[in-house]
Amino acid sequence: MILEVAILNVPSGMENEFEAAFAKASPIIASMKGYISHELHRCIEAPNRYLLLVRWQTLEDHTTGFRGSPQYDQWKQLLHHFYDPFPTVEHFEGVLQYHCSE
Repeated sequence: MILEVAILNVPSGMENEFEAAFAKASPIIASMKGYISHELHRCIEAPNRYLLLVRWQTLEDHTTGFRGSPQYDQWKQLLHHFYDPFPTVEHFEGVLQYHCSE
């Protein structure tokens, strides 16, 4: 499994509009081959900053499959105009996972 990570900075005052657009865009990414799950988190200290986590089966499912698809154009139209600056996207693979036993 590959974890895609992006910090998304949205202009102040556009948070609600961004979150609505993200909810509309979510089914697009969820329909892609190799997609596992995604999460969007809002920063407490900077409410216009978000953390996007997307789980993919392989790196290529994201970089080639999703980004090379017509669906990615729809994703971009809904979301990319919110980003200031445009985010850096990084990919991670698991090393250790630990869960509380309670």
